[in-house]
Amino acid sequence: MANHSTLRPQTPVTALCASAYRIPTDAPEADGTLAWDATTLVLVEVIAGGATGIGYTYSDASNVALIQHTLAACVLGHDVFEIRAHWQRMQRQVRNLGRSGLAATAVSAIDCALWDLKARLLDMPLVALLGAARECVPLYGSGGFTSYTDARLQEQLASWIERDGCRWVKMKVGSEPLRDPQRVEAARKAIGEDAGLFVDANGALSAREAIKCAHRFAEQNVQWFEEPVSSDDTNGLAFVREHAPPCMDVAAGEYGYTLDDFLYLLAAPSVDVLQADASRCGGITGFLQAAALCDARHVPLSAHCAPALHLHAACAAPRLRHQEWFHDHVRIEAMLFDGAPQARDGAISPDLSRPGCGLEFKHSDAARYLVAQTAEPGKSNQ
Repeated sequence: MANHSTLRPQTPVTALCASAYRIPTDAPEADGTLAWDATTLVLVEVIAGGATGIGYTYSDASNVALIQHTLAACVLGHDVFEIRAHWQRMQRQVRNLGRSGLAATAVSAIDCALWDLKARLLDMPLVALLGAARECVPLYGSGGFTSYTDARLQEQLASWIERDGCRWVKMKVGSEPLRDPQRVEAARKAIGEDAGLFVDANGALSAREAIKCAHRFAEQNVQWFEEPVSSDDTNGLAFVREHAPPCMDVAAGEYGYTLDDFLYLLAAPSVDVLQADASRCGGITGFLQAAALCDARHVPLSAHCAPALHLHAACAAPRLRHQEWFHDHVRIEAMLFDGAPQARDGAISPDLSRPGCGLEFKHSDAARYLVAQTAEPGKSNQ
């Protein structure tokens, strides 16, 4: 068999730069375990063959230094088309740092940029390169922060149903468990009886507290309980899943950074639906690995946050149920990316006329949010 290098010339990566942008929220936000007033986006640009691919993660600005000093050497000078080899080099490079957390998000941003660049060099949309399983991705509206008043909660959830056509919406719980049944009842009144209602505790509860809450939430036909306990507690999740009402799916996986993390959740079994986040789990490569695990175990997959980043890969995932239409990320992606998807009839679709992931970063619009960079964004491809 001929070596691949005899079939085409290699296209080495000639430059890689990273930059971080801290974007204030439009109002104070909180969930069951955390409060915040800004979100940081870390952008990676990879250049090869006269084209630029982009990837990003929602993480911390310290990732810029990690990418520059630790991970860039795994990519620079190597053939851009050999994405799995890049991914494996990066995984080995962070072995002694720990493959989870910051390291995983940095790897994710680079991997997404490489996939985008490969598709651009082939002049095709990324979904065509990956192999489409569907034409569009169903959405669930997500926000409903515990810092919101009941009126603001109702307004936001109803808007996803009425304006965007979402079939489901999700709200945060867990900050004040005793008040949550009233908040869930208010949410149900706002969205009507036919829309799906999800809740997310972000690991705020004990297993027995979560079971008690689940049965109260079932009175309002809540169909999904996300991270009722910490996703690190696979036994606790399994206990909640076993004792939750039969109408309610238990979901977790947004903090899955490695394939083993997903394997542990599925093996217990701890979840009815597995979540995966391409901005955390090793990029498009890691997301597709999680999708393969779900396919092998006949478990639905849900894409967590970053809808513009996930769109093409979500179209390719065989058992995908839906994509999270998260308030913060939808807002940021619409502000800073040309080509960010727009919800229509409760779904988003890739623009097949645009190569790669179909996104272009608006450097001038983002400049006021810049907090860290390795090189002047947009200049390294000149």
